[in-house]
Amino acid sequence: MAQDATVTWLTQEAFDRLAAELEVLSTRGREEIAKRIESAREEGDLKENGGYHAAKDEQGKQEARIRQLTALLRSAQVGDAPMSSGVVEPGTVITAVIAGDEETFLIGSREIAGDSELDVFSERSPLGAAIIGLKVGDSTSYTTPNGREISVKVTGVETWDGQ
Repeated sequence: MAQDATVTWLTQEAFDRLAAELEVLSTRGREEIAKRIESAREEGDLKENGGYHAAKDEQGKQEARIRQLTALLRSAQVGDAPMSSGVVEPGTVITAVIAGDEETFLIGSREIAGDSELDVFSERSPLGAAIIGLKVGDSTSYTTPNGREISVKVTGVETWDGQ
């Protein structure tokens, strides 16, 4: 499955969960934060009003999350997790020896993992970009943001089961 850099793969469950979050944030969430800002504004001097500044800060974070979800959902490719064919691709669970330590993680968007404890690496991260397309048994290395060269050997590729 070839992935465009602007496309994010999501399960139907993840898409539905994120769409519901977006709906709440863009309706009730906006109404609640507007009420808190108005209430704090009525307390007087805005320069020294901690409640007002906290509410405005929260509003900014909420609007950023709304923009993030809107962009993600607009460009999402929704479907079942790809059946593992032994090739690293978005939506697969990878077991790899990284710098000598065996790790298991999901390749894709953090959003697809939901409440899973599994670590998630974007296919655009240095590790993800290095191993996309590799097969079980393949080795490579990648450079971390701080310039370290890290060796990676793919030892397993499984279908993501949502757990």
